[in-house]
Amino acid sequence: MPNYDYSDALETVSFLRERLPFTPVTAIVLGSGLGEAASIIDERMTLNSSDIPNWPCSTAPGHAGRLILGTVHSRPVMILQGRVHHYEGYSLKAVTFPVRVLGMLGTREYIATNASGAVNMLYRAGEILAVKDHINLMGDNPLTGQNEPRWNERFPDMSRAYDPEMLSILSEIGLKQSVYAAMPGPSFETPAEIRMLRILGADLVGMSTVPEIITANSMGMKCAVLSCAANMAAGVDPDHTLTAQEVLDAMRDAAYKLSWVIEQLIDIMNRSTKGA
Repeated sequence: MPNYDYSDALETVSFLRERLPFTPVTAIVLGSGLGEAASIIDERMTLNSSDIPNWPCSTAPGHAGRLILGTVHSRPVMILQGRVHHYEGYSLKAVTFPVRVLGMLGTREYIATNASGAVNMLYRAGEILAVKDHINLMGDNPLTGQNEPRWNERFPDMSRAYDPEMLSILSEIGLKQSVYAAMPGPSFETPAEIRMLRILGADLVGMSTVPEIITANSMGMKCAVLSCAANMAAGVDPDHTLTAQEVLDAMRDAAYKLSWVIEQLIDIMNRSTKGA
């Protein structure tokens, strides 16, 4: 088992650089059941995460465990079909190890997607939201422990954790902005916990993503998160039982719309860069 430290990351970066035809400018992480959104990529090259040294492999349903390199609207991208989670027994250093590797490769933008429960009563199942801020209730932080100055800003400012330019573009294409609360999982939240989150100002709740965003910010990457509300959170419908299969089914239904949103975001970013 690797330590998921700087030396392990160097080994992984070296492995990938020998095989990748170009450096991905943008990384896109596809959450639970959203793997079909990878169809937007052109000129694809695929690597299985199990073949990459030190790369943590997911045990969660709906996470294929593949890296796909190619282009979207001529922009060099890498799509990660799946992530690992703290609730699988991985440390946050392992959970964020792929982010470290991407940062060391030279990736500039980190776009994460996830499945969430809708805390905000005005949202509807299947709706895609742009995350503008988060509340970390996982009880841990990926930057805890001995600092590695070759990786980190030790005390990164999180007041703009979500890139204002990408948020503005996502608003232009019709996405509402929301606050995402990260819980440790893997059990779904209780109705009392959902009421607490609503009081705290959360619109969505999930079990991932926030450690990745903290780490990407500490490495200087610009971040955006697209969250698909797979269901209404616990207690909204007292007679409804939440299940993992329901989440996966909702995500598969949302994959086409998510693909469109990502394509639009990248297309507008490309045009903005050319016009600068």
